[in-house]
Amino acid sequence: MAYKINSDACINCGACEGECPSGAISEANDKRVINAESCVSCGACAGACPCEAIAEE
Repeated sequence: MAYKINSDACINCGACEGECPSGAISEANDKRVINAESCVSCGACAGACPCEAIAEE
């Protein structure tokens, strides 16, 4: 199951993007987004998020 970023809680710090082993996270409209097709559901991004803005979909 892919992870999703809550755009209301995301502060666009980029901590999640550096932790993603599959490169599924990018920036769009001043927020981070996860490409569900590339996400390997490892949860590394959720663990790195200081705002707890990332959860399983």
